[in-house]
Amino acid sequence: MKEDITAEDEARIIAAIAEAEKNTSGEIRVHIENTCKGNVLDRATEVFAYLHMHQTKLRNGVLFYVALKSRQFAVLGDGGINAVVPPDFWKEVTALVVQHFKEEKYAEGLTKGVLMAGEQLKAFFPYAGDAADTNELQNDISFGKD
Repeated sequence: MKEDITAEDEARIIAAIAEAEKNTSGEIRVHIENTCKGNVLDRATEVFAYLHMHQTKLRNGVLFYVALKSRQFAVLGDGGINAVVPPDFWKEVTALVVQHFKEEKYAEGLTKGVLMAGEQLKAFFPYAGDAADTNELQNDISFGKD
């Protein structure tokens, strides 16, 4: 799995997460594994819960889920962000990311998708500079076991 995501790619994605979160209280995570058995949204929901993304104070976590070998992708937002983004926003993010994935440009797709999500998080959950704006979730990429 990591053969498709180099150390440089990983650093670019983590930098994009940090950049996207810089101006917002929102939280973004990326999870990568090889295979997705079953429905991709169901699996992404499992990972969302496993990473405790539903426990952010403002319910403004966003998960980018990738199953490389299965060629599956999903982006999930928690209730707080889903309540305020435009109706087709996640479809637009997915289309942008998948467009790059088709060319096997995984890091580029994830980076652009993360930054796009960050803009919406910034618009609706701007950084206030107070105790509520702590980094609630790690910015690193989590990897599945397969």
